[in-house]
Amino acid sequence: MKNLFSVEGKVAVVTGGSSGIGAMMAQGLLEGGAKVYITARKVERLMKKAEELSAYGECVAIPGDMSSVEGIEAFVKALSEQEDHIDILINNAGANWVAPIDIFPENGWDKVMDINVKSMFFMTQKCLPLLSKGTDTDPSRVILISSIHGLSNPGLPSYSYSASKAACAHLTRHLATDLAGRNINVNGIAPGFFPSDMTKSLTEDEAVNKMVVSKIPRARMGQPEDIAGTALYLCSRAGAWTCGHTIVLDGGMTARSD
Repeated sequence: MKNLFSVEGKVAVVTGGSSGIGAMMAQGLLEGGAKVYITARKVERLMKKAEELSAYGECVAIPGDMSSVEGIEAFVKALSEQEDHIDILINNAGANWVAPIDIFPENGWDKVMDINVKSMFFMTQKCLPLLSKGTDTDPSRVILISSIHGLSNPGLPSYSYSASKAACAHLTRHLATDLAGRNINVNGIAPGFFPSDMTKSLTEDEAVNKMVVSKIPRARMGQPEDIAGTALYLCSRAGAWTCGHTIVLDGGMTARSD
């Protein structure tokens, strides 16, 4: 059982892989021996991150816009020209919108729902042919990145974000039960407070950062090893019988909530 957490020789795709927890998971998979494709909309930033991550293994950047089915199809077409299969798909690309309820705009609702829910479904759908080589003991893996804000009120007027992440957790359960028979294992991760572009305003304000960390029983924000380790568990033999669950990764923050 010494190789329970190995992803050696696997081919993985991480959407939203140019920054934040997407880049953290990509690095973990690379260091674990996987070949990793990362995609994001901002080309220059994506290429720079792929160059950085190449220090840990074979990392390939393919620009892609996950906000539309057309963008997803274009990405999958480009991917299929390089690979006849993938073993791991991490649907991580996400967006947020914050505005008071009285003026929350329709475009803020639609943008977040399109990227955080719709894209995860259609990315999984379009990748099904590539995910078809899983076996009983080593299924292909799909991970949907949710959030603890999909489990409870985040205390911010991010209505479409919290609703989308709650939908993501349920989509995880639905896809898992429908795809298990195809040897495709679907699970989710609901991260708490990690340093990222989305939490930049919190991490850069010392007082706010201290306040948020004070609510975490483990008394610190998440680190790259935390999210990478969870992804490696779900993508390796160790997680082959975990199916349809969203792992809450928040240092105990949700458990403490009243």
